[in-house]
Amino acid sequence: MSLARSIGLFVLAALAEIGGAWLIWQGWREHRGVLWIAGGIIALGAYGFAASLQEEAHFGRVLAAYGGIFVAGSLAWAMVVDRFRPDRWDFAGAAICLLGVAVIMYAPRG
Repeated sequence: MSLARSIGLFVLAALAEIGGAWLIWQGWREHRGVLWIAGGIIALGAYGFAASLQEEAHFGRVLAAYGGIFVAGSLAWAMVVDRFRPDRWDFAGAAICLLGVAVIMYAPRG
């Protein structure tokens, strides 16, 4: 699997998981209704499928690496959708997480 495809699958998984959780939040906490919640449940299911398309055979490795994508993606989502302004420590933490993704998923293994 190419690096670009793997990263694309991680981005797709992040959009589905973060978006699904956000839809549920909006439906429940912001009282937007059951259709928002249902959309969130469907999106969360799509996340599971997107993550399973990674070529790596070890679920634990994929999920561990995805954790770093989730951290950075959550901050990006918050910036775009909720107009959240991360501070330098948020950015530093996200960068550390993305470095972890690179080591876990893409380091050469013998």
